[in-house]
Amino acid sequence: QVQLVESGGGLVQAGGSLRLSCVASGSIFSAMPMDWYRQAPGKQRELVATITNDGITGHADSVKGRFTISRDNAKNTVYLQMNSLKPEDTAVYYCYAPLYAAWGQGTQVTVSS
Repeated sequence: QVQLVESGGGLVQAGGSLRLSCVASGSIFSAMPMDWYRQAPGKQRELVATITNDGITGHADSVKGRFTISRDNAKNTVYLQMNSLKPEDTAVYYCYAPLYAAWGQGTQVTVSS
């Protein structure tokens, strides 16, 4: 069992930056691959970025070069650094632990034009 709590969302102007954090508890974080997803209004939830327990990362084409996923195992935390934000990045962002099929509660990111 694992619990995930996201933070760091907010309202930002286009071109701005935000860093999302997701703190995990209840399991061995260092052994867990972690994902960030997002869901915009009226759209399906989509995978944004993924990181293995070894730190190997992958990013969706729509965010490649702008977003960076990282992790700090000492803090049981996975991050999503989001730069050069666009209005189309507006969504609720969720972290996800695939080994446990566990979702966080989500954090809202709104990018104004």
